[in-house]
Amino acid sequence: MQNKFKVLMLAFASVCLLAVNASAACGDSNKYGALLHRQSWRGLGFSRGSLLTVADSADPIVGMWHVSFTAQGNELGPPDGAPIDNALVTWHSDGTELMNSARPPQDGDFCMGVWKKTGTNKYKLNHFAWLANDTSNSPSGIGNPAGPTRFFEEITLSPDGNHYSGRFTLDAYDTSGTQVAHIVGVIAATRITINTTAPDLL
Repeated sequence: MQNKFKVLMLAFASVCLLAVNASAACGDSNKYGALLHRQSWRGLGFSRGSLLTVADSADPIVGMWHVSFTAQGNELGPPDGAPIDNALVTWHSDGTELMNSARPPQDGDFCMGVWKKTGTNKYKLNHFAWLANDTSNSPSGIGNPAGPTRFFEEITLSPDGNHYSGRFTLDAYDTSGTQVAHIVGVIAATRITINTTAPDLL
């Protein structure tokens, strides 16, 4: 009986040592014949934890999206249904976001934001288009410097994780910080996958 116990303990120790060495190798496929991934622990409050590979996302909003912004509910602004923006957006696991707008580059087509989860499948995004040029009255396409624009979004992710929708508020400012525009509306987004084609986005 004691011999069986010793054999089992020796086998257990060998497995533990192999696991430690494999982790230390960080995926040396030549040494162990298989690709190993670096891992980290994600704590879940004070209860249990789960082991994730570092590439795993902790939140389903993370990824790339095709997003449309449409005016709705403006008394003095654009009419309901007027397109405000059409963009490619990435939400990152570190709580940051990037947007490539369909607007002309000189008019401010690149924006950045930060996001926070506020409930089950619910998120808020605080997002800024930085300084650009006012092209509205410029025949050359490059006008006077224009100030930043802030998008504030409140959105809900669909149960399948492939769409989100919600509302946005857009506030634009001149370079001195005076507000020059206020637009509200709705958002509709579809996840971009490895199979998405360019015609899918048009």
